[in-house]
This record gives sequence, C-alpha cells and structure tokens, in this order.
Amino acid sequence: MRVAFDFLAVLADWPMLLTGVAWTLGLTAVSALVGVVVGVACAWARAHGQAWLKLLVGVYVELIRNTPFIVQLFFVFFGLPAAGVKLSPEAASVIAMVINLSAYAAEIIRAGIEATPRGQIEAAQSLALNRVQIFLRVVLPPALGKVWPALVSQIIIVMLGSAVCGQISTPELSYAANLIQSRNFRAFEAFLIATAIYLALSIAVRRLLNWLGPKFLFGR
Repeated sequence: MRVAFDFLAVLADWPMLLTGVAWTLGLTAVSALVGVVVGVACAWARAHGQAWLKLLVGVYVELIRNTPFIVQLFFVFFGLPAAGVKLSPEAASVIAMVINLSAYAAEIIRAGIEATPRGQIEAAQSLALNRVQIFLRVVLPPALGKVWPALVSQIIIVMLGSAVCGQISTPELSYAANLIQSRNFRAFEAFLIATAIYLALSIAVRRLLNWLGPKFLFGR
C-alpha cells in the first residue's frame, strides 16, 4: 500500500498556522513576564517572609507542582464559572500558564536567592541600603544570573504546554493544526508541520531569552 503525503494541503492554510504561532508566542510572552514577576515575589516570601507567608506560598507551590497543567487549566476555565467567574478561553489560558510558571519559577529563583553570599548582603547593609534596595539591586540580579538557564528551560516547557490550551478552544498552534487536519484529513502532515514549528519556536525563544537575560536583567 502506497501512502502519498501532501504537505501543501496543510501549508495552503498558512494564515491559520501563522495565527496559531502568534497566539502561542503571545501566551508565552505574557505568562513569562507575569509568571516570573510572581515567581520572584513567591521566592522572596519563601526565603525571607514570615512563617505564615512561607506556609501559604509553600502550599501553593506544592499544589501546582504536583498537579497536571491540564487539570489546572480546566479548573480555571470550567471550575471558576461555578463560583461566578467566567473567563474567555484566552484569558483562562493566560491565567493557568501564569499560575503554573510562577510556582516553578519560585523554586528556581529561591535557589539563586539562597546562594547569595552573606557577606554581599552585609556589605549592602553597611551602605545604608534598605531591605527592598538590597533585594532588588544586590540579591536578585546575581540570583537570576545563577538560575537563568533553568528558568529559560521552564519558560520553554510552559510554551510547549500551551498546546493543551487548544482543548478549551484557544486558537494557538496545536488548535490550528487540529482544525486544519479536521478539514483535509491530513493529520500526519498537519502535526508533523506543527512539530517542526514548535521545535523552531523553542530554539528561537531559548536563544532570545539567553540574550535578553544578560543584556537587561543581570549583566555579565
């Protein structure tokens, strides 16, 4: 039996694929920005917060890290409406991705914070810097420098995990590929092309973040 592949039938719907790529990158950019900021706050709380705050953030981190992302997504999109909070698929996807990334980022960044030498903090205190200035100027930049490769990898994982957001009709890349194959029945070609695009996006985003981090966040 001879199988004939027709990739052009899939590529003919390139506007739909391009829209999916744009949504995937948009979801990743927003969730990365907000998720890392929330992760920094959670990392500080776990490292230097009061006991009740450490406990609260610890429960959040363990809950998110030990449950599947798709369950978190379904809870946000299908569960919250029962409490009167109705969200669009796109908003639910962003919220779920932020919640997921921030929990992992918190532990990654906390490792960098706790690796800061005590003498460095004492030197900053001798210059009359307050706690906020010490954290933002002395502790956080080198901490991010230590853990940046791991943090970038986690952002890539979240970007790839956005593929399940198509399950709630968010028009990201996997949703576009699934819609295309449902129209022309070229599932192999559609998902092979989607796989190649995800691979290219992962490499490109990783290189971009590895350039942006030293350039703007923590220096060399």
